[in-house]
Amino acid sequence: MNIRIGFHVSIAGAVSKSVDNALKIGCSAFQIFTRNPRGWATKPMDREDVKLFKSKLSNSKIQQNSVAVHMPYLPNLSAPDGETYRKSVNILTEEVYRCSMLDIPYLVIHFGSHLGKGAESGINQVIKACNYAFDNYRSSYRRIAPVMILLENSAGQKNSIGSKFEQIRLILDRLDHKQVGVCFDTCHAFSCGYDLRTEIQVDKIVDQFNKTIGLKELKLVHLNDSKGDIDSRLDRHEHIGLGKIGEAGVAALLRHSKIKNLPIIMETPINNIRGDPENLKVVVDLLGT
Repeated sequence: MNIRIGFHVSIAGAVSKSVDNALKIGCSAFQIFTRNPRGWATKPMDREDVKLFKSKLSNSKIQQNSVAVHMPYLPNLSAPDGETYRKSVNILTEEVYRCSMLDIPYLVIHFGSHLGKGAESGINQVIKACNYAFDNYRSSYRRIAPVMILLENSAGQKNSIGSKFEQIRLILDRLDHKQVGVCFDTCHAFSCGYDLRTEIQVDKIVDQFNKTIGLKELKLVHLNDSKGDIDSRLDRHEHIGLGKIGEAGVAALLRHSKIKNLPIIMETPINNIRGDPENLKVVVDLLGT
């Protein structure tokens, strides 16, 4: 099975080092931040480092369409108009540009919180932000951005949007631009009530996703077990097979005909229980390869 699987890897020192970090673990897919994920300010990308990143990637076994960028943590694209929202939209716009520079096709975004203003307000803000980022790129470079924004389903925390499939479909339908797809996070889905613990349940949820959103929109999977119980609304990732989803559910997802050909990224903890190589070995063993 030609599965494409890996981890979110570090860019410490230089973005180009992420390719080395991914290969060292044995990744055939990976995800990065292009900047410090916990700050608003960032330096422009170093053009020599960008060239080195692209060179390393093209000379590796990792396909270009198996790499993604994740938005930093601070932006809140569902926030009402104000300073935080303005800065959030600016970062989204910058990240579209940075992905384009790196030839990375996918930019994963969290929806964020409507901060008590209601789901409709949050949805409108996300749509406005994505449209602005694409419009800005097109007006600056006179071409359509070669980047797809991936909406990541949320865990259903208070004031969040995007935890239910119906809401994600609504957002996709209302966007001006069609360069938008979906990143399906297993921990988030389980935490907001989608049961993924058995093969039967996995089949049911994939079918529900297809009927509500459409599998053609699914471009990337975040494979994470869950510390929290089903419908706990807790966004806490666990090592593969050691959480409440468990090995049977993870194995069913990995082997599912509609999932196995997609890039799969793990965002599992690194601690004294396991690190990335150990979680990768568990996945390989579950696949029976």
